[in-house]
Amino acid sequence: MKFIVQWSGLPTAENAVIERFMKTGGQTPEGVKLLGRWHAIGGLHGVAIVESDDPQAMAALTLDWGDLLTMSVFPAMTDEDLGAAVGKYQAARQ
Repeated sequence: MKFIVQWSGLPTAENAVIERFMKTGGQTPEGVKLLGRWHAIGGLHGVAIVESDDPQAMAALTLDWGDLLTMSVFPAMTDEDLGAAVGKYQAARQ
């Protein structure tokens, strides 16, 4: 399953975030595949798309950075997946 991961942090955490990112490369835990990650310019904000079937690995991802960043994780669907779900919903209503 794909997930959207959003994060933000306070400016006071910037040096610690940079240090950890440079040390770890921002690697995801085992069981979480990073599909893409984007960082805002000029702040501790960003978004990543990850894939995992392991809720414990997803929890580990948020715990790895939870002391420095506020993270939100949402299940994600592609256009094709959403289209199939909407089509199934519409068919059931007819």
